[in-house]
Amino acid sequence: MKAVRFHEYGDPTVLRYEDVEQPVPGAGQVLVRVAATSFNGVDGTIRAGFMREPIPVALPHTPGIDVSGTIAALGEGVTGFEVGDHVVGFLPMTDAGAAAQYVLAPAAILAPAPTTVPLADAAALPAVGLTAWQALFDHAKLTAGRRVLINGAGGAVGGYAVQLAKNAGAHVVATASPRSADRVKAAGADEVVDHTTSAVTEATAPVDVILNLAPIEPAQLAALLGLINNGGVLVNTTVWMPAPSDEERGVRGIDLFVRSDAQQLSHLVDLIDRGELRVEVARRVPLADLQTVHAQAAAGELPSGKVVIVAPEA
Repeated sequence: MKAVRFHEYGDPTVLRYEDVEQPVPGAGQVLVRVAATSFNGVDGTIRAGFMREPIPVALPHTPGIDVSGTIAALGEGVTGFEVGDHVVGFLPMTDAGAAAQYVLAPAAILAPAPTTVPLADAAALPAVGLTAWQALFDHAKLTAGRRVLINGAGGAVGGYAVQLAKNAGAHVVATASPRSADRVKAAGADEVVDHTTSAVTEATAPVDVILNLAPIEPAQLAALLGLINNGGVLVNTTVWMPAPSDEERGVRGIDLFVRSDAQQLSHLVDLIDRGELRVEVARRVPLADLQTVHAQAAAGELPSGKVVIVAPEA
């Protein structure tokens, strides 16, 4: 089968499109015929060698933590799935990923794929959708009537977060650049702050929850605390920078490390199929061109939204 792998850490040129042996599922695993994976920022940091301690991988390594595809074979003891089922999943980051024609996946992390979007496009959901859900509901405990600020709403996580927060009955304030403002408004934001011209701390009233998705400076992150009401929450996804807190006012700072959760993923799929959550794909790229995607990401040239990497059919 074809796969993209890197045999050493480095810049995007270490990625090779090559022939590898098709894996065989073990106990508790399924073999997925990949329709697509997607590009996530963590793919680039793993490839560059910046995540060796928290995410140790064996070389050569195949990237791609998201997968959508069709079950091709079942390992021993797997129940609840059949060959031919369409599935999506957020793969273990330390295992071989889905930038390949086939990938092994623990059956426990898979969910049925949505039926209302193309199977390949469903790869745009798992990691970023789960990040948005867990930030808003597992950690921030967002409920109707609350004010939430999504800082960095123009990205893929932000797009899901805006939709989910609005669906939950929250008042959504979102920061976005001019190129993504219309998309953020369409997702349901009640207020959109152009972070290129305005300081968000001066452009909106206090909020109960802040979800920070933007790679801002520590001083900027700390400044956001002043915008949070007493007893509120700051959830931060920039893992290299700890979330600050304000203990005197009861404002909690939480660092989010997304985890795979098949039940939550199934719920997100249900929302998609009910028309309550929209999957947006900015670009679809053949697997053979994954190196170019990594290079564009490193240069800051990827479009806002999700880039889906489509596996070859044969």
